[in-house]
Amino acid sequence: MRFIALVLPVMALAGPVHAQDAEAGKQAFTQCMACHNVEDDRNKVGPTLKGVMGRTAGTVEGYRYSTAMVEAGENGLVWDEESMSEFLKNPREVVPGTKMAFPGLKDDEALANVIAYIAQFSE
Repeated sequence: MRFIALVLPVMALAGPVHAQDAEAGKQAFTQCMACHNVEDDRNKVGPTLKGVMGRTAGTVEGYRYSTAMVEAGENGLVWDEESMSEFLKNPREVVPGTKMAFPGLKDDEALANVIAYIAQFSE
């Protein structure tokens, strides 16, 4: 009983934990597939996301980005789990003027899973 009394306050402070499930992310990524590719370097309506983690925003060879995305990269935006999460939650708020028409992914679990799926193609 004493153990529970000690652990519960710590758990409450920790906040929600979202395990990343790349397989579930693959399913969630289906809504991205019309515009993005992860498996090779082909650009579609949007740039390829193969190798995106660690890449400076707005720098895929051969893709025509919005001025806003190029400037975001020039100002230091590099894609990692945190920046990708913020962007995918609300693209137009993070990079005002982006060409990306997607309104954002609001479900935190689906978001973490999509990022885990995309990250596999950056290793």
